[in-house]
Amino acid sequence: MTDSGSILTFVLVSFCLAIILIIKKDSLPARMKRYLALLAIVMVSLSFVLILISFFGAGK
Repeated sequence: MTDSGSILTFVLVSFCLAIILIIKKDSLPARMKRYLALLAIVMVSLSFVLILISFFGAGK
């Protein structure tokens, strides 16, 4: 978990996916929208956990 570049990349990708889904929500099919939204929620949640772990681990 010390590779901050990988964590930063994952955080950026997950937030970009969430933003794209919000912007393009009208043009996506309903079935695909549901699964992509669930994926985005999981990725953003994991990003917040990784950010917290990085902040708490920065003092060591």
